[in-house]
Amino acid sequence: MELCRRRPGSRQEGTVEETVVNTPLTVTGTITDIHTKTGQTMTGKAGVKDVPADHLTEKDATLTDEKEIMQTAEKDPEAKETAPAYDEAQRELDLLFSSRSGQITNEYIKGEERSFTIVAYPVPEIGADYAKIFDEVIKINTLDAKLYEKVQQTMIDALDQGTCVHVRGKGENQTDITVQLYHLKDAQKETIFENCVADVNIPVGEVFTSPVLEGTNGILHVSKVYLDGLQYENLKLTFQDGKITDYTCTNFEDEAQNKKYIYDNVLKNHETLPLGEFAIGTNTTAYVAAKKFNIEDKMPILIAEKTGPHFAVGDTCYSWSEEIRVYNPNGKEIVAKDNSCSLLRKEDVSKAYFNCHTDITVPYKELEEISVVTNEGKDIILLEDGRFVLPGTEVLNEPLDEAGF
Repeated sequence: MELCRRRPGSRQEGTVEETVVNTPLTVTGTITDIHTKTGQTMTGKAGVKDVPADHLTEKDATLTDEKEIMQTAEKDPEAKETAPAYDEAQRELDLLFSSRSGQITNEYIKGEERSFTIVAYPVPEIGADYAKIFDEVIKINTLDAKLYEKVQQTMIDALDQGTCVHVRGKGENQTDITVQLYHLKDAQKETIFENCVADVNIPVGEVFTSPVLEGTNGILHVSKVYLDGLQYENLKLTFQDGKITDYTCTNFEDEAQNKKYIYDNVLKNHETLPLGEFAIGTNTTAYVAAKKFNIEDKMPILIAEKTGPHFAVGDTCYSWSEEIRVYNPNGKEIVAKDNSCSLLRKEDVSKAYFNCHTDITVPYKELEEISVVTNEGKDIILLEDGRFVLPGTEVLNEPLDEAGF
């Protein structure tokens, strides 16, 4: 599926048309870093079939046929010490470049002076079910925004009563995390969560906030997830006061390789990252479509993030535009836009931003419960056993029920 621009903070090597990296690509130039599954460097040439990636030479790196690109990319490259990698000095330079680039971009392209809307559609290379998938994406992108606005506002009204949100996994999912929420000063005029109803990004289907880092603790775990085109198996992040303190996955037998894989591609060479966003995705229609056609790995982030609760590591959704006042459709001002990291911009902007924002979505089927903990210690249950149970939100379960999920 193609988008009109790449998400801020995403990494691109070589020359390609601006498309989401985990979808069928339209390629116009040279790529030297295709890492669909493991993130290891490989170089390939369209038209060369059944040739191991490490046997191809640099001059063979001109890619001209996207089907053959995908065939080459879908091989499982091995982790090799000979694969190009940054040394420590180069990592530092890369981080400095990202920081300075972000500052310069936002100095000359001011957030308050521009707006945009992004929408995604599949291309034929998605497979034999292209026509059916296209129709399904049309349905996803044109859901009733007014219905979602009402349902999501019901959810926000419950969330605004909370001091924190508790998310627990089900079965083998080890997620058990408490997300601390902003304290409202005037609940009649202010709100913690944004009601996302396709006025910026299409499709509809999430409520999101910038968590308070201090007091946000626990484990985030997902059995399988695709991030920026890379698959992670049993990705597990541990948070203390809103920052990553430990991480692992099971992609490789060697634990050191697992950690390096995450360090390079999720932490983006940072020693730690904060939890910049907590959201509850409500687009169960998109969730069903991804499962039905087995295209979870091809869903662009605009849709994937709406298919369950998600946790973004890195900057908040309001980075570089925290001072702009924004309101929900009901007129309440969204006030939870900062955290203790982003507030450092008032002292030293280079310490405030990480220039990345990676959404990690937990599927509904892996969730035992999402509950809001109020000041009085009362639990308001939003989701239980993979189903929305808060009165007024049950309509979200209809696509799941119709599909027999």
